[in-house]
Amino acid sequence: MPSFHGSCAHDHDCEAQDCSSAWSLYQHIDTQRVRCLNEAVEGSCRKVFKPWHLRLETSSGTQLDSEEDDPELLLHVPFDGAVKLTGITVIGGPDGASPSKLKVYINRDDLDFATVADLPAVQEWELLENYSGQIEHPMHAAKFSGVHSIDLHFPANFGAARTTVTFIGLRGEFTERKRQAVEAVYESKPMPQASTDHKVPEQQGAGWNLGM
Repeated sequence: MPSFHGSCAHDHDCEAQDCSSAWSLYQHIDTQRVRCLNEAVEGSCRKVFKPWHLRLETSSGTQLDSEEDDPELLLHVPFDGAVKLTGITVIGGPDGASPSKLKVYINRDDLDFATVADLPAVQEWELLENYSGQIEHPMHAAKFSGVHSIDLHFPANFGAARTTVTFIGLRGEFTERKRQAVEAVYESKPMPQASTDHKVPEQQGAGWNLGM
């Protein structure tokens, strides 16, 4: 699929106007199942999905770093339901550590670096160094509807020995929760009264109601 290199800056100051509702999809990420290949500290990938007002936190415990001398990262991000994605913003590290490219895949659970090397992305961008979150990369809404998981591939950065990501914001709409396991509820039907006109069946059928 063709690349999409577009980006746009917000048309207002998010410090003066609350942008938290626009970037609230982090609440629907199944955080405990987020994982990342080539992260220097296991589980650190979960720390970059956070509320908008915390996006500028840059302490070592709240950022994602790749392994030294290997800038590539591949995150798997599942949601707790279906979402429609319309935009993404990525805040990276200073001194060339910000990711310079992003490829996105949807509804896959089997990706690794070898797979994405040959697999066309649903959409991809050439990123800009973005230290405040003011740069948004629009997503093709028609391609990002009914999304239950996304994979974010950062293949390179701006020249540093490792890639650093401190915040990933997702804009869009939460549409539905995953269907829960179907529970069958057995309800016995009362036996009809005996009469001289009607024969009582030897076995009365049972009804099954499916509940969510």
